[in-house]
Amino acid sequence: MDVPRLLEAASLLVPEEAATENDLTVNDVWEHLAHDEWEVALQLLEELGDAQPLPLGFWQDLARAAEQMRLDRSAAWCHWRCYETRHGIIRADLALGPADEARRRSPLPGAGVLRPMWNIGNRAPDGGPGLDIAALWVEFAPCLEPGGRAAVRLAPLEPSRWRHLRPGHVITMHEDRTVAGTAVVLDVRRPPAPATA
Repeated sequence: MDVPRLLEAASLLVPEEAATENDLTVNDVWEHLAHDEWEVALQLLEELGDAQPLPLGFWQDLARAAEQMRLDRSAAWCHWRCYETRHGIIRADLALGPADEARRRSPLPGAGVLRPMWNIGNRAPDGGPGLDIAALWVEFAPCLEPGGRAAVRLAPLEPSRWRHLRPGHVITMHEDRTVAGTAVVLDVRRPPAPATA
């Protein structure tokens, strides 16, 4: 399938009344598609998808279109949203330790490539703290500097182990046995229940 058809297919999954924060709608997407402005159309569709829950097929079409346009970050974001559509959303406010106090001296990559361990309150078989793995996406920035703070999204390796989290819970990030950062959970949204016949 070529890029315009993928973008058209995705736009058909967006309700007509859906709008971005700037009041852009699917009609604006169609306008950009009519002028072969595919990258702008993709960005608008991503924004519309962030404004309300949309089906998995929407994000899959956008991911394929972004891959064909070689827009790596957009493709990674759309794949991330596919994961969230299946497993739910966990957002947190993460503060990294400063470079002079923590092991991390370089910026933390922000596009879901880092999979640190997290102390989310689970216990190991020996009764000590259990660490759970989750990929990390820094919102609105390509990276997070040591000592920096940002809203992040987490994609757990085992989502069922994270179901107890609620907004306000404090969790810690680990890249080894030491604490690399502390996060306060901002939002936890479960995936939609499958439709019953």
